[in-house]
Amino acid sequence: MARTTRSTRSTRTKHTTRTAALAAAAALALTALTGCGAADMTRQASPYADAKGSRTVTLSVQSWVGAQANVAVAQYLLEHELGYRVDTVQIDEVPAWDALSQGRVDAILEDWGHPEQEKRYIDDKGTIERGGDLGVTGHIGWFVPTYFAEEHPDVTDWKNLNKYADQFRTAESGGKGQLLDGSPSYVTNDKALVKNLDLDYQVVFAGSEAAQITQIRQFAKEKKPFLSYWYKPQWLFEKVPMTEVELPEYKEGCDADPQKVACAYPHTPLQKFLNARFAADGGDAAAFLKKFRWTTEMQNDVALMIAEEKLSPQEAAARWAEQNEPTWRSWLPS
Repeated sequence: MARTTRSTRSTRTKHTTRTAALAAAAALALTALTGCGAADMTRQASPYADAKGSRTVTLSVQSWVGAQANVAVAQYLLEHELGYRVDTVQIDEVPAWDALSQGRVDAILEDWGHPEQEKRYIDDKGTIERGGDLGVTGHIGWFVPTYFAEEHPDVTDWKNLNKYADQFRTAESGGKGQLLDGSPSYVTNDKALVKNLDLDYQVVFAGSEAAQITQIRQFAKEKKPFLSYWYKPQWLFEKVPMTEVELPEYKEGCDADPQKVACAYPHTPLQKFLNARFAADGGDAAAFLKKFRWTTEMQNDVALMIAEEKLSPQEAAARWAEQNEPTWRSWLPS
């Protein structure tokens, strides 16, 4: 979500971007969700990760529902078609790279771009390998509800945002307009953008993707104006139509300095990454995950089942698999 971006955060970015200062704090929040209950992954590695000769796979799960959809479908097919035991571990974005390098997880299925970690673990240490495109392009941006954009078309140009700051003000925004963000663990450029573009706004964190969705839906129910950090792909657009605000054009490298960034977030092909030992010795599971590639629409279908229809991830994955066999058959090792 999210999520960092992805590019030189390029660096969600669900989604491209979340701050380095939060990385240390995020590491303290590292948690594992296993069949035996929760475990603190800062102290205890998954008992199934990097187990040579065993038919087990450990997948990192990010906190946004699109990433959960990827893992749900991969887990379902690994278990039901290839006979693996799959363990899932929820870890924030940056700590997930550490866990992957150390073999505490075997794969990350949706990464929005972490160039520093790529250089450290892929180029320098060789402990992580690229697993290929997920098939989904991610984009983070600032959005207003379409009903407000239709009434005030000029709000979609960032140069006019200060004109509407009073209408976006909330009790939490300290007399300024509110820019609603999600989890503080997301790497975003938003505070720098507000400062560097001289905007009369305050970034306010909802606390999580779920909490942000709840606030957006409440605003929409009451037809109130709001300005929110948000990202694509995301199923919520189907329930609350939103229109993107045009920030200064993104150019390669414009977000290289997190303190000086004053440009839009990039559009980023989302990537998969595998632990290097797992990539070499993971057999059918590693081959399957490298071939796993689907569309934005497919991911949104599964995410909608989980978040809106309240199916469990495995129920959603089973329904999707039943309806899309020609797609996933091509992912299986020949």
